[in-house]
Amino acid sequence: MAAMVVAALRRGRGSCSSRVFAQSFRRFASTLVVAEHEGGQVKPSSLSALAAAEAVSKENKVSVLLGGSGPALHKAAEHAASSHPLVSEVLVADSDSFAHPLAEPWADLLRSVQQKGGYSHVIASSTSFGKNLLPRAAALLDVSPVTDVTAITEERVFVRPIYAGNALCTVRYTGVDPCMMSIRSTSFSPTTTEAMSETKVAPITQVDLSFLSEGSLGKSTWVSLTSQDTERPDLANARVVVTGGRGLKSAENFKLLEQLAEKLGAAVGATRAAVDAGFVPNDLQVGQTGKIVAPELYMAFGVSGAIQHLAGMRDSKVIVAVNKDADAPIFQVADYGLVADLFEVLEELLKKIPDKK
Repeated sequence: MAAMVVAALRRGRGSCSSRVFAQSFRRFASTLVVAEHEGGQVKPSSLSALAAAEAVSKENKVSVLLGGSGPALHKAAEHAASSHPLVSEVLVADSDSFAHPLAEPWADLLRSVQQKGGYSHVIASSTSFGKNLLPRAAALLDVSPVTDVTAITEERVFVRPIYAGNALCTVRYTGVDPCMMSIRSTSFSPTTTEAMSETKVAPITQVDLSFLSEGSLGKSTWVSLTSQDTERPDLANARVVVTGGRGLKSAENFKLLEQLAEKLGAAVGATRAAVDAGFVPNDLQVGQTGKIVAPELYMAFGVSGAIQHLAGMRDSKVIVAVNKDADAPIFQVADYGLVADLFEVLEELLKKIPDKK
């Protein structure tokens, strides 16, 4: 390989020789996917990141990086090893330092793995973890990340939304390796179960953690995690999402949406106005500063359709809006719109939709 490149450089001149070298190098491109896991399974958003790695190049060798400690980590590593046909290796960082999503130790881990692996691409999902980690790790590696990618047209040409999703920008990365990017998980479909069943199991390797020191812990510390126990699906990955806006008027009225969600097997979402008013906690917020969703069915009750909210749900397959204001912007993106009192509509739906079995 080296002889071929040297010969090409001697034969060519200027940009031609550079292009031959670049093409020869890209043929051996490899990708590192920074994955998240929970309950012994790789999260769906990280499976979408693997789909993005396939979009970079179908000949890519993909390594998956997992961190944490305990049996759940190793169970997740086994899941990752057979999660996609392109996965060639699973790297496991087994340490309590990575048990929680703190940017400081994770950024040091990513820098160490990158320096040893020499990956051409590093991909993470645009989750709160990915958004927290990627910029810090990119600064340590002295590169500029490409964020919130929705499409990959070439190995280093990406599409990402700007102006709250009202325009799409095509970006070409011209920096040095690695090309670091976060992807919008709703834009990349994970590998199907049928394809995963035919996937060969990749080897699992322990990461050398000799670089860890007191300095790696940084200035932030993990305090606690507060979460709500619910049988409803996760908002970011639900097939059906029922969202309420300020038009619901109170936290008590949001219970009507919860009842509807129970009947539909749906997740409950909210606008920023509803969250700011204290109707629901902020982990239910959908929008530019909340969660990005793209369910098969999105039902919006009392949602005006502010541009920041539309940025988080405009990719939904079918959008249904109920609002008494016929001029509400939400109707411009809705597939089905009903100008009516949302409480009357909710009452009728709760009566006519049977309970989920």
